[in-house]
Amino acid sequence: MRIMTIIGIVLIALGTIGLIYGGITYTSSRNAISIGDMQVQVDETRHIPLSPIAGAVAVLAGVVMIVFDRRGTTRG
Repeated sequence: MRIMTIIGIVLIALGTIGLIYGGITYTSSRNAISIGDMQVQVDETRHIPLSPIAGAVAVLAGVVMIVFDRRGTTRG
């Protein structure tokens, strides 16, 4: 496989994942209260939204890269 095809497949995969999930969700812990040996931890869930437009553009760019790589291969 050529490098353009591999990059195209990766872009299509990442774009599809972005369209399905709509963003990245993660959980972080922090100490809310710390008194002597006693500590209270708080878990916070955060969400980083990913625009559906960005996912669609990544899929489209991947398809274009694969198509242009295939055309270059057939010429010679």
